[in-house]
Amino acid sequence: MAITMNEKKVYRASTTAPVNIAVIKYWGKRDPTLNLPTNSSLSVTLSQHDLRTHTTATCSPTFSPPDTLILNSAPQPLSDARSQACLSALRSLRSALETSNPSLPPLSTYPLRLCSSNNFPTAAGLASSAAGFAALVRAIADLYALPQSPTELSLIARQGSGSACRSLLGGYVAWDQGVLSSGTDSVARLVAPRAHWPDMRALILVVSAEKKSVSSTAGMQTTVQTSPMFQTRANEVVPKAMRAMEKAIADRDFEAFAKITMRESNSFHATCLDTDPPIFYLNDVSRAAIKGVEAVNARAGRVVAGYTFDAGPNCVVYYLEEDGDAVAGAFKGVLGGKEGWEGEQGKGVRVVEGVVGIEGQVAETLREGVSRVILTGVGEGPVSVEDHLIDEKGEVVV
Repeated sequence: MAITMNEKKVYRASTTAPVNIAVIKYWGKRDPTLNLPTNSSLSVTLSQHDLRTHTTATCSPTFSPPDTLILNSAPQPLSDARSQACLSALRSLRSALETSNPSLPPLSTYPLRLCSSNNFPTAAGLASSAAGFAALVRAIADLYALPQSPTELSLIARQGSGSACRSLLGGYVAWDQGVLSSGTDSVARLVAPRAHWPDMRALILVVSAEKKSVSSTAGMQTTVQTSPMFQTRANEVVPKAMRAMEKAIADRDFEAFAKITMRESNSFHATCLDTDPPIFYLNDVSRAAIKGVEAVNARAGRVVAGYTFDAGPNCVVYYLEEDGDAVAGAFKGVLGGKEGWEGEQGKGVRVVEGVVGIEGQVAETLREGVSRVILTGVGEGPVSVEDHLIDEKGEVVV
């Protein structure tokens, strides 16, 4: 019997997905299997021009099992429980479509070949897993032509990486803790689109591109089990901060936004230090970055910059476009020789000569410890693209 074209066809879909940096941190799971958080969180989705994961999802009856993934040119296992939870949920949704419409090709039964690449270091405190799982879920959802909304898909992405659910939306995004044991109310929610407050900028000081010594998953569960401060943070500190942050974003009140962001970062890392044994994500360079932000705000006579740190030493400094010279310019005055200023955004940052800014030991520590900078800003959610990482024959494009 002759083999038809459809029996040979390689089905493809490609997506880019953004990094998000939380201003209200997710730390702790109430259900590790479903990745249900102990507190709500809120993040800024960053521009994909600067930070993104690009993923191509393919399937074909000609592929041999099992499902495979190539990440940054290296094979990666998909046998872990998180990846399997995502793939199983997406296949289930596609299977339901095929059952309701038997004319659809049975894509849910075909092995998957996935290829993904980041334009930033993986596992370096830059939310790589969030962008990675968001891109994976969105690409397979597009491959399967699923009708689910980004919020509905966030239920699936959350099972891969908790913060991935927030990378399925652009702008300012909350991940609601939820109360149901099923987790169906623990989803990503749009707080405000990028267009509401488009002039938010971020300067990332990359202190280390090395993999974290204590992973987020291991660290947060140790905190839940051992930190006396943890319950107070989850039950009292974060809910109050969430309400205040949503108001600051609605009002476009940068001073409130920055103050909440810095206090929340400090609260998160204080809880890490309160863990037994203590978790040290920040280092001397991180602390110099904090002092640098304090110096910038003191020089301006108002709050023009706000720092935050995820589970790693890299510093993210939020500021408004109108204050770019006061904030990014001050750091450029110290770090102008580092990689990252050569782009259009970097060249546009002006160093104000003769103005006292970041100096002394703080400046020296930053110069010695920061490897590069990334200039970015608030951005949109995942984007479907025609630039495929796997060709029509199912081979990875070199």
